[in-house]
Amino acid sequence: MASRPVVQVRSLEGESTSTLPLPAVFTAPIRNDVVAAVHKSVAKNKRQPYSVAENAGHQTSAESWGTGRAVARIPRVGGGGTHRSGQAAFGNMCRGGRMFAPTKIWRKWHVKVNLNQKRFATVSAVAATALPSLVLARGHRIEAVSEIPLVVSSSVESIKKTKAAVAALQGLHAHADVTKVIASKKVRAGKGKARGRKHRQRRGPLVVYAEDNGIVKAFRNIPGVETANVRHLNLLQLAPGGHLGRFVIWTEGAFALLDEVFGTYEKGSTLKKDYNLPISKITNPDVTRIINSDEIQSVLRAANPVVSKRPFTQKKSALKNRAVLFRLNPYAKTQIRQAIAQEQKAKASKANLPGKKQPLVRAGEKFTTTLLSA
Repeated sequence: MASRPVVQVRSLEGESTSTLPLPAVFTAPIRNDVVAAVHKSVAKNKRQPYSVAENAGHQTSAESWGTGRAVARIPRVGGGGTHRSGQAAFGNMCRGGRMFAPTKIWRKWHVKVNLNQKRFATVSAVAATALPSLVLARGHRIEAVSEIPLVVSSSVESIKKTKAAVAALQGLHAHADVTKVIASKKVRAGKGKARGRKHRQRRGPLVVYAEDNGIVKAFRNIPGVETANVRHLNLLQLAPGGHLGRFVIWTEGAFALLDEVFGTYEKGSTLKKDYNLPISKITNPDVTRIINSDEIQSVLRAANPVVSKRPFTQKKSALKNRAVLFRLNPYAKTQIRQAIAQEQKAKASKANLPGKKQPLVRAGEKFTTTLLSA
């Protein structure tokens, strides 16, 4: 799907108005391992430092009672007349004490990621948005969408009202994904409910634009919908959670600008310094099919006529298969014969001995040996 020559440009009603050539970035290699590794590191750069209070667990005048009272030497709260007096304090095992190794805000929160790796991951994430199978596998509802990647005319960038933005999504048959987001809203499990993030929900479409003429404010209040400038595409938006296949709606201007942002295989990027699109190490990942192809097998048979004509499906060990051993080492046959001859000669010489010593043991007597004739 990502190797088509052109893509249809849709109006806000979903009708095809023109075509655009498919940018080269959609044919880049899709490396989910690179995306997962980079996403894991980049996501750490958005964390906010946290720690417990510096004096937490030490806000009492506890003091150890020392030895001689048949109690532990942990510091204990002084005073009397209350349950608190005499209780252990300060320790991490004590009620109301400090935690073990209190968290500090100077922890190493951020992770440096190589620039080329981040660009590789972003390119892979962009290429994955053009495969309907990956988009569907991620959970987006695109069954009624006419085409993936979905390109809409640049008039959508001038929308200023949320009502018009919702109507545009309905005209493109992309509002089903928003409906899925609305239905998925749930109360978060855990203490995050009390920390400003009470609810959690799925991700919806990502609208990528070239110029902001009101599109950001129009789409920002629709649940699950996000917007991004094509010049500043973010891996955290293109592959949330490190999972490829985000449903992306491209504006016509943004789609035409992709070749300048990422470049092509003939020229480098004009907006990124010294950047060229990555090239796949191997175009056909089915290595078994390549090895068993007639082109490869014909060359192998011509170079070594001993090789069987059947496809190369198994590899026999020279340690267990004599035929393979003799083909790899013709002298092995002579070595085996010599070893067998020496073994037979040793057995014959042992059998022709004139006699051998045998111990005779009798009750109440010492050990004696006699030479028995053969």
